[in-house]
Amino acid sequence: MQPIADYDASKLARSLLRRCRQGALATLMPKTGDPYCSLVNVASHSDASPILLLSRLALHTKNILGDSRVSLMLDERAVGDPLEGARIMLAGRAEEAQGEAAKILRRRYLNAHPSAEAFVDFKDFSFFRIVPSGLHLVAGFGRIIDLRPEQFMTEIGDAADLLEAEPGAVEHMNEDHREAMNLYATKLLGAESADWRCAGCDPDGMDMQADSATLRLDFPDRVTNGTELRKMLVRLAGEARAKG
Repeated sequence: MQPIADYDASKLARSLLRRCRQGALATLMPKTGDPYCSLVNVASHSDASPILLLSRLALHTKNILGDSRVSLMLDERAVGDPLEGARIMLAGRAEEAQGEAAKILRRRYLNAHPSAEAFVDFKDFSFFRIVPSGLHLVAGFGRIIDLRPEQFMTEIGDAADLLEAEPGAVEHMNEDHREAMNLYATKLLGAESADWRCAGCDPDGMDMQADSATLRLDFPDRVTNGTELRKMLVRLAGEARAKG
């Protein structure tokens, strides 16, 4: 679990959306309307909306194709009582991606789940993005709140240059700057030293992974293009090294 220093509902919800890699997906059975729940792997879009890779052979996919309304539960398990971990229930509609949009979802999903490379091109699999309509956050006693999409989504309307530069930036960080990635994790986020790699960048921060562990490095200032991203990562590397 990555702690959030000061309770900020929007920031915590966004952090969970970025870091969680598994969740419980609830869909509706077409004939009865009964709820159906299943476990799914999850990644996040640049705007923080969840990405799913689903097989048309699965019942939850058949449900979605009949009624796109879904909810997704993501939780952060604490040691001891699992109810102490922060968790969110996101409601929205699951939309199947086509063309260029599917390519973007594919790239971000495989960054988060490299093992999916083995079956991602099977004909029955497709990428879906959940377009949120709202979110319910439970972050502990007295910390329960409903949030609107604009309160937890990342604005990307002004970040076209950054989104275009992101694939190259991720590759560059993972090939040439793994030392810096480890510094971000250990010095700035208080994590254990590991083979940390970059899983994605967006205007608000960077997603990091080491095996099944995930971290979210929030940027102190918003970035909207490749030049600003490079300067931010250099700045944060300097701050990490200054901590000794």
